[in-house]
Formats: sequence, C-alpha cells, structure tokens
Amino acid sequence: MLTNKQKLDFYENGYITIPGVVPQLMVDAARQAINHSIGEVGLHQGDLERFRAQSYCNEIREAPEVVDLFGKTPVRQIAESLMGEGNVQIPGSGQVALRFPGPLRKDPNEPSGHLDGLGSGKNGMEKGVYRRGFTALAVVYLADVPEPYSGNFTVWPKSHSFFADYFKKEGHEILANGMPRPELPEGPKQIVGKAGDVVLTHHQIVHTAAPNAASDIRYAVIFRLRHVECEKNGYDAYTDIWKEWPGIQEVITASDA
Repeated sequence: MLTNKQKLDFYENGYITIPGVVPQLMVDAARQAINHSIGEVGLHQGDLERFRAQSYCNEIREAPEVVDLFGKTPVRQIAESLMGEGNVQIPGSGQVALRFPGPLRKDPNEPSGHLDGLGSGKNGMEKGVYRRGFTALAVVYLADVPEPYSGNFTVWPKSHSFFADYFKKEGHEILANGMPRPELPEGPKQIVGKAGDVVLTHHQIVHTAAPNAASDIRYAVIFRLRHVECEKNGYDAYTDIWKEWPGIQEVITASDA
C-alpha cells in the first residue's frame, strides 16, 4: 500500500501525508453528521475547552459515518502496512476534531505543540499523570485546508526520534511534570491538504492544531491506533520507538543491507 520511499520518509520524519484516501461520499456523510450535531445538539460555551481537548459531537463518535472513515477505507490497510497485518486494533470511535475561526482582524499566534497522553486536568486526565496509550495517529481531513493558519494539523518533524534520545537520558518519568520544552530539531510544519487526505503520525510526534485565521471551520476526524501489544509494551515504546512497526523495521533492514 505504501512504497518503501514513503516508509523511509515516515521513519525519518515521523509522519506521512497520503492524498485522496477517503472517498468524497464518505467525507460528505461525516460532515453532514457533524453539522447536524452542531445544529441540533449544539455547543455550550462552558464545554468548549473540554471539546477542544477531547472531542466535539460526542454522541456521533461511534456512528458509522465516523468509524467507517477508518474501517471501510484504505486507511486501515495503510496503517497495517506500517504496523503489520492484523496488528492494528479497530478503533471503536473517532475524535471529532474541529477548529473554529478565530476573531476577526486578530493576527494568529505561532503554534505550540504537545505529546498526547499527558494529563492537563482538562483532557480527562489529572495533572501529573501520563500514559502511552496508542501507537499512531490517523488524521482524516474532511474539508480542504489550502493554506497555513487554517486550523491545520501541525507536526514537528523528527521530534519522535529526538524524544526517544531525550527519554533515554532524562527518563520518561519527566512527563509527570508536563510537556518538556527542549529545542526541537525542526520547527512546526502546518499540513495543507484536501478533503479525504490522511496524515499518519508516530505516537511520539509533537503536534497540535494551528490557529484558524481562515473563514471556515477546519473539519477532521482523528483515530488513535493501537498495536495489539500496545498495552503490553507500555512505556518501553517511548525509547524503543519502532517496536510496534514491523513495516518500518523491514525497510530499514533492507536499506542497511
């Protein structure tokens, strides 16, 4: 499903963008379900911070229009080409990840990234608690994101391997203090793309959503993909970062031969 070059790019940078993976019909169905939820269930201002940290539209996270974006599209096969056939647990829900336009005439701030699984008190985990709960992120764009500062999914390339070395020196226990802020090897890359594009990342990529200075909502669904041995491997994967990626191990071995 992916070429060796794409896998080597993933190995080096910690993420890859694959265009046109999800058919437009399924993109439209997911957006219709999300827009119906916003119009009928609504958004309470007091809940917005929690929605941004966790998910909007909770009542449709397990709906076919959402979960089929992974289970009934090539996203599943792409993930298995990296993590091994039969190794990817099928997610039972998706995170409805919306980014609404910011105030008019306000210059957007620079993006500030994070690692998932660190308790903030607002994301369903207490401060000081952390866990490595998944292997990969699959981000499905449900609308075109043609330029930066449009709520783009944003990554810090090579931060996955940087933090592997960092945790070998400092210990992953440092995450109990919150997000570490060492200087990363590269700055943020705001990913532009079209509806139906998918971004796959390593669990240890620093990422965020860029501020949205555009006129439209940034629509996406995010799946946290777990290798079947994710729980067993636990914190070891903070430093042994390719333990759950046999598709990557194969191309690295071949390129070294």
